[in-house]
Amino acid sequence: MPVPLPSALDPAGAPRDDVRRGVAYACTANFVFSFFNVVVKWLSDDYPVAELVFFRSAFALVPIVFLVWRAGGTGTLRTNRPMAHTLRAAIWLTSFCCSFLALHFLPLADAVAFSFAAPLFVTALSVPVLGERVGLHRWSAVLLGFVGVLVMARPTGNVFQLGALFGIGNSLFFALGSLSVRQLSRTESSATIVFYTQLFGAIFSGLAVPFFWVTPRWPDTLAMIATGLGGGIAQYWMTQAYHYAPATVIAPFSYTSIIWAVIFGYLVWSDLPTAAVMIGGVLVMASGLYILHRETRRAHEAAAASAEPAQ
Repeated sequence: MPVPLPSALDPAGAPRDDVRRGVAYACTANFVFSFFNVVVKWLSDDYPVAELVFFRSAFALVPIVFLVWRAGGTGTLRTNRPMAHTLRAAIWLTSFCCSFLALHFLPLADAVAFSFAAPLFVTALSVPVLGERVGLHRWSAVLLGFVGVLVMARPTGNVFQLGALFGIGNSLFFALGSLSVRQLSRTESSATIVFYTQLFGAIFSGLAVPFFWVTPRWPDTLAMIATGLGGGIAQYWMTQAYHYAPATVIAPFSYTSIIWAVIFGYLVWSDLPTAAVMIGGVLVMASGLYILHRETRRAHEAAAASAEPAQ
């Protein structure tokens, strides 16, 4: 589902210009995320979402502790904003629950395609949440993207398919989580944000697990643990990708996950995306890429304007 945010700060220092290495990290991370989406979808037939989310959160802490160590150790975990971290974790946890439920109810490619709507929600919500200005070009892209979402959701009568609602909910809460990172990153390091998000996520989901617990078979236990470890490692690789290459280069590679979703969906469940999903997915991806282009252009213009007085 949605990939980690490009706000992660690599502890090694200033970004290095090694685009090929950054792209390699991004493609590998997206493959790992896609593979474990298959594992989650497979397990969701027998185990409750709360249990799967708990394993995903708790065991992701293992590689993230390594990220914290690389960032400077326990000193990086000092924070004066525990409530903001708690709220961020609750939003993230809700996104993950919706993501896992979408995987359960929808074909794999459909669930992944809905996750691409997150940048649309980020742009739309940045106005009321952060007070940012969004121009006509980006609003047009957002509207086009939401048309794509409607095409994929294929509403019948007065209701959407249940799985589509969870897919949209996943993108909405992921977008809210993205905006919370923008706010937190003004005072907190990315290692701190990622650590507390996973820690509080594990605690919150752990509180719910006793009410839904289904004792897993040993092979399934190992698979659940692997989803956490693999997800945490992929998260670190994605931070490395944004460390070595600009966001404008790395972000489009998140769309490679739809290729893996189609391949895995066909190999495991003999699913192929419908024409509606393909058309809607193209609209959503095109709008997301255009929004990325406009964001990058605006950032360059702002940087140029700020540099003018120094000339």
